[in-house]
Amino acid sequence: MTKEQFKIFDDFRREFKKYCQTLNTKYSAILRPLQIEASKKDTPEYPLETCVVYNTALDELTENSEIHLIVIGDNPGKDEQLLKNNKYLVGQSGKIATGFFAKNPELKTDFRKNVIILNKTPVHTAKTNHLKFLSKNGGEQIQKLIEDSQIFMAEQTAKLHKNLCENANESGWQPELWLVGYAELKPKGIFTEYRDTLKKCYENSPLWEKVFVFQHFSMNRFSIDLKAFMQNHKNVSLQNAIHELGKMHKNEILL
Repeated sequence: MTKEQFKIFDDFRREFKKYCQTLNTKYSAILRPLQIEASKKDTPEYPLETCVVYNTALDELTENSEIHLIVIGDNPGKDEQLLKNNKYLVGQSGKIATGFFAKNPELKTDFRKNVIILNKTPVHTAKTNHLKFLSKNGGEQIQKLIEDSQIFMAEQTAKLHKNLCENANESGWQPELWLVGYAELKPKGIFTEYRDTLKKCYENSPLWEKVFVFQHFSMNRFSIDLKAFMQNHKNVSLQNAIHELGKMHKNEILL
């Protein structure tokens, strides 16, 4: 990163960390029983250690880090909320993502070194669809928390992405923004606040061209979708296939 890029990133992560700490202090007592109850119907019991999760992997990035991508998952799951982790995409989905980039060196991206990993909300649930339970059963306060957290993440992420791109030097990276996991971005989905806020943030911005939408890494859906696309589009390079697929899903979901 350039000095200006690193300052932009450092300001972002400090604000994000403070935000998560504030939400934990204010809402953990209310969230915890709801998160436990939501998980009972379809999830084996697990230790719930962090209700609102900041991604501590952000603290490992330095001015010498090259940022190629900003990847947006859904929300922190069981592995992500453990105190020994408190990092995003460290479960099976994260392992699949790490493996995908390792197997495709032409992308010149190390998922753990060259990627800023964020979520659509930092509020933990064992499964993403449990957010609907929290919103429905937590009253107006929790419903507003989930909606407001999406707005905060969309606004801060768009600001970070645009500022990093605008402050790259001639030889530097202008990172792409990948939204992975789009089912809940559709109408009536839990992440419509994130979707609508993000679109508004990029209104009339040429950097909208650097925003892409994909299937989630979980259950290898990203790779399966990409493989099917490449089989139907012969003689297309991997990088071009990724971009075309990401644009196609963006047009389907965000336009």
